[in-house]
Amino acid sequence: MLFGRNTLLAAALFAGAAPVASAASDEATDGDAICAQAAYSMGLRYQQRSAEVAALQRQGFALATLRLERAIADHEEGANLAIITDLDETVLDNSVLLARDMQACHDYTTWDTWKHWEREGEPRLIPGAADFLEFADEQGVDIFYVSDRYQENEADTIASLEALELPQVSKDSVMLLGPPKAERRAKVVENHTLVMQLGDSLHDFSGEFADADLEGQRRLVEENAERFGDDWIVFPNAGYGDWSEAELDAWDAPLETE
Repeated sequence: MLFGRNTLLAAALFAGAAPVASAASDEATDGDAICAQAAYSMGLRYQQRSAEVAALQRQGFALATLRLERAIADHEEGANLAIITDLDETVLDNSVLLARDMQACHDYTTWDTWKHWEREGEPRLIPGAADFLEFADEQGVDIFYVSDRYQENEADTIASLEALELPQVSKDSVMLLGPPKAERRAKVVENHTLVMQLGDSLHDFSGEFADADLEGQRRLVEENAERFGDDWIVFPNAGYGDWSEAELDAWDAPLETE
């Protein structure tokens, strides 16, 4: 992202950003060179620190539990039910990595610090995730973790999930970056009845979203409105996404203060 210096200063002030706490931040916040990444602070504060996001996350998993109970009741024994969940910002909270990179004035959306995080980072669990996944496991529902984490770090991702004591973690159930997510989902469907998907990004649910621009994604959301909150459960992620460089609509009236 490229921002003008005044725009960046305003973004940092609006976000309530104190001088960024790192060795690199003295230069980044000296008034002469506000780094572009300061504009991320509002979204990251909301994602990591707000009680509202924690409430939304718990609400999402509570709804998922209700919908899974219904799906189980609607299928006969032997239906071989499965759910698919994304990992990052759906089950795993990686916001400390994003905050560290922002404080160093590094653009984390280039993802060039992500492999190091996968190997050595310690992600936190999203509130409500463990209880929901344990419920699915107890009900005999197969769980597939479909994520775009790097395949080369498969062992590290599996170790992270095991350290968090998540159920059904194995090389077969953890399906990482390689084939598109649509192909990995299709592989699950070959031998299972897929009853639910969970994610923070729309292409966690359908390949159509991955191939669409923002306007196309909004149209697809309308076309699939009945699925959201039913078998598609979306979680909030204000840290990154396809929307991050979208232009904002603004009121065209002159600014007046009283």
